[in-house]
Amino acid sequence: MPLVHLHVIENRRTPQQLRQLADVVQDVMLEHFAAPPRDRYQLISEHKSGGIIAEDTGLGFDRTDDIVVVQVTHQGRTQDQKQAMYRALAERLHTETGLAPTDLIISVVENTRADWSFGNGVAQFVENVL
Repeated sequence: MPLVHLHVIENRRTPQQLRQLADVVQDVMLEHFAAPPRDRYQLISEHKSGGIIAEDTGLGFDRTDDIVVVQVTHQGRTQDQKQAMYRALAERLHTETGLAPTDLIISVVENTRADWSFGNGVAQFVENVL
């Protein structure tokens, strides 16, 4: 189950456009990142203008205030799954929302089964509740 945190600049998108971003990301998690059905954990944070600083690391990208930073916390995905997710997010977000691929940054953070509690103060994976 990936936990996805979307970072955007505030007032650049309507609530409907933010939901569309989140929906596309969820579809990609299901299709390319082995997220189970009904496994949707997403956060959307809007930052004031200047609150996201993303230089191009010498890649020659021109970024805009339409930037979207996607941070995915997960366990157990392969390098191939990660790369498929990167490609699919760039393609689908461009096609379905108009996001320029150069305005998309994706970061993947790995953790373990012991790093999750879904409620009641229980580590469900560790205690074999799931």
